Amino acid sequence: MKKSVHNTVKKHLGEDFVLEKPKDLAFGHYATPVAFSLAKVYRKSPMLIAEELAEKFADEAIFTKVEALKGYLNFKLSDTFLDQKATEAILDEKNFAKGEKSGTILLEYVSANPTGPLHIGHARGAVFGDTLYKIGKHLGYDITAEYYVNDAGNQIYLLGLSIYLAGREAFTDLEVTWPEEYYRGEYIFDLAKQAKEAFGEAVFSDEKSIEKLSEWGKDRMLDLIRSNLADANITFDTFVSEKALFAKWDETFEKLKANNAVYEKEGKVWLKSSEKGDEKDRVIVREDGRPTYLAGDIIYHNEKFERGYDHYINIWGADHHGYIARVKAAIDFLGYDPDKLEVILSQMVALLKGGEPYKMSKRAGNFILMSDVVEEVGAEALRFIFLTKKSDTHLEFDVDMLKTQDSSNPIYYIQYAHARVNQLFEKAGKTPAEVVSFKLEELDEDAHNLLFTALLLPEVIEDAFESRQLQKLTDYLKSLAAFYHQFYNKHKIVGTKNEDKLLKLSAMVAVTIRTGLRLMGIEAKYKM
Repeated sequence: MKKSVHNTVKKHLGEDFVLEKPKDLAFGHYATPVAFSLAKVYRKSPMLIAEELAEKFADEAIFTKVEALKGYLNFKLSDTFLDQKATEAILDEKNFAKGEKSGTILLEYVSANPTGPLHIGHARGAVFGDTLYKIGKHLGYDITAEYYVNDAGNQIYLLGLSIYLAGREAFTDLEVTWPEEYYRGEYIFDLAKQAKEAFGEAVFSDEKSIEKLSEWGKDRMLDLIRSNLADANITFDTFVSEKALFAKWDETFEKLKANNAVYEKEGKVWLKSSEKGDEKDRVIVREDGRPTYLAGDIIYHNEKFERGYDHYINIWGADHHGYIARVKAAIDFLGYDPDKLEVILSQMVALLKGGEPYKMSKRAGNFILMSDVVEEVGAEALRFIFLTKKSDTHLEFDVDMLKTQDSSNPIYYIQYAHARVNQLFEKAGKTPAEVVSFKLEELDEDAHNLLFTALLLPEVIEDAFESRQLQKLTDYLKSLAAFYHQFYNKHKIVGTKNEDKLLKLSAMVAVTIRTGLRLMGIEAKYKM
């Protein structure tokens, strides 16, 4: 709608201008302060210019009223225009709120080490990334969702060692000496039991088995991670192996050397990242010749940029904030534009149950499992609550709140609005297809404003995506649901002379709720 209004207004103004939404719909649906900028050009008062401009829109069918108020131009959309948009949406729901954006985006998120099950912190970035992916696709972007598997380095060896020692302790009489660093939790003993079934007890008698157990354990953990994600309605287009990418290390390192990006000192190789805005230079090769963790990310980002996407988005945990500058420095040294990489930080989550801290999982050691919370409250409630705040702000919620069946539970409140529409149609014995041809004209102010609000989804999701503030979608759906509940309680619908009109209006609200929820990976409910 905003695009239609913008094009209509621009036709008369021929100028760049800002289109705003007044807080009070009584003033209009959209407004522009363009008269204030034109006042300097024409040396007239903004109020006089606004009044002159208002007259130019008298014949535009899209508006029912264009009014000058204190220098602002306020536009009120006509019932005819809103009805046309509603009819299109109801008849072609799958294309409702679709955009025509262009450009390729590589979106990388989660990328948790395959050394254990996903915890609740991973879940927040997973939900945010998957929803960003779904909305971006709907808007027209060509997006690839990617998981970077950190399957090289010491953490994978430690996984194999932990499985080896757990099996040795549980299934043999051989001596066991646990090192200072190893993976804890019942899941390690579960893996040891599975390893015994796969390879036999002898696998815990020879240290040479650790390498085999490392690879095997990594694959089992990746299977579990995929399963955890699928339970939350999250899938990926591609998985990229860090270990496989290390075949390109020599080639990448030569590229850095050719661009004068590295130097040797104290037996180590350093990246000159301080020359590119980092607080200090970073080691990329240790004294023993082994590449560091940063080296793996350098190879990965070189490979990413070689694929030629228009834009790259990484969603990282908030503890990676200091990592951004060094990765961007490497990208610059590799000859690419570091501004094409956008890093979104995901803060930690504090979980409560009945006002008390949520219990840690014995299976996983000292953190809360994503799968435990999904099992307790459901994937859809979890997804919704994770999207209610900006990803870079702390989130705290009580899982018991997500089980309540009243307005204190936002996802219940929204789902109930959708179910109410379905109940209305059942009560009336009609379907949306039977009422879609009725014109939404001569509506009262409440119905008119509800219709306008229900048609705002396209601009809401575009704003949410471009600003990376997905809470704008949850806020909008909560507001729309509250508006519909209020309207439903105030107006009798079935059995009135305006039954068909109000059913069509209700159908439009349901289309918006269904579409908005679907873009968050949530299925709308028809009965509650």
